[in-house]
Amino acid sequence: MKSTTRIQLSVMMFLQFVVWGAWYGQLSKYLFAINFTGEQVGNIYATFSVAMIISPFFIGMLADRFFAAQKVLGVLNLIGAGLLFWLINITSYDLFYWVMLLYCLTFAPTIALTASISMRQMTNPEKQFPPIRVLGTIAWIAVTNLVGVMGWGDKVTIFYISMITAAVIGLYSFTLPNTAPSIKGPVSAAQIIGRDAFVLFKNRSFTIFFIASILICIPLSFYYSMANPSITDAYKAAFMAAHPGQALPNTFYVENKMSLGQASEVFFMLLLPFAYSRFGIKNILIAGLLAWIIRFFFFSYGNADSAEWMLYGGIVLHGMCYDFFFVSGMIYTDEKAGEKIKSQAQGLISLATYGIGMLIGSLLSGKVKDAYTTGTGDTAITNWSGVWMVPAGIAIVVLLLFLVAFKERKHAIPVT
Repeated sequence: MKSTTRIQLSVMMFLQFVVWGAWYGQLSKYLFAINFTGEQVGNIYATFSVAMIISPFFIGMLADRFFAAQKVLGVLNLIGAGLLFWLINITSYDLFYWVMLLYCLTFAPTIALTASISMRQMTNPEKQFPPIRVLGTIAWIAVTNLVGVMGWGDKVTIFYISMITAAVIGLYSFTLPNTAPSIKGPVSAAQIIGRDAFVLFKNRSFTIFFIASILICIPLSFYYSMANPSITDAYKAAFMAAHPGQALPNTFYVENKMSLGQASEVFFMLLLPFAYSRFGIKNILIAGLLAWIIRFFFFSYGNADSAEWMLYGGIVLHGMCYDFFFVSGMIYTDEKAGEKIKSQAQGLISLATYGIGMLIGSLLSGKVKDAYTTGTGDTAITNWSGVWMVPAGIAIVVLLLFLVAFKERKHAIPVT
């Protein structure tokens, strides 16, 4: 791969994750600031999962078959920028929901498109892709730190950042190396969603892993949608207790603190190959599940005063939670699939996790938040300790399921 191509792809990856990172983790804080309920916030987060379920059809039918991938990426981002411009002026729930759904339908495919464009320009994706993909994590850290320092977490500014960056990458995409359609001939909807990969369900342990992947994404949704407002409330409570009667500061730098979770992803990603070869897939998955349980107990019992270390611990454990279950799960799926159905198998897992699992989690997290909240508007008080015990309980159930039913196999399941 040429050095100029590497630079082009790195810039693409960085810009695309700025678009995502600017709003995703802060969305709930902004929505609560304009007096949306927990259920409404959960419903709006669910639009992303709905889009993740639908986007494989879009990519399969357009980017892979009819149009150059870089042009599809450009058009999607330009349309997304237009929808964000519409979104910044909306404060009513019903209209916000439908515009957000439309926006997520344009954004969700870009995650797969950036990976596809990158790897199809590479001679050795195994070595060349990770240094480019890590630019996405760096972008997320950079933009969330900017939002935190400036105190924009509950401001509409988060969408301005995404809108401007989406317009930039939308235009920039047309300068990327050509990535022509790669599939010819007819294809069915069943093939697009990975029907051939259903053979993997003949193996009981893979079926257990598949079910566990859906279930553990429910707690993951709690983290993405509720961690920011929960930690913000903890710092507000500590400040008001220490400085009664004083006005709250402009920011508690919660976004900056939460960016440590993305930084830990990099560390645990580097640790994963050693852990995989040393301990095996089952032990790694179990370690990841234990990390989920511990982090939610940290969030439940932590505070911004005497137990602030628990809040930091819950954030930093994100890397272990994500990498040791989801990334190692991708490796496990790749090994079990064999050569013929690798892509379809990964698509099936993505559908289960970012689609079904996070859809359920987004809807449930909002209802749970409302159930543990008294009062409305500025007088609302949420019992976050109770909220976090719900995903902790779900993670415990998944861990018990794994301990009892998951058996590691060493060879790929043959495809007939």
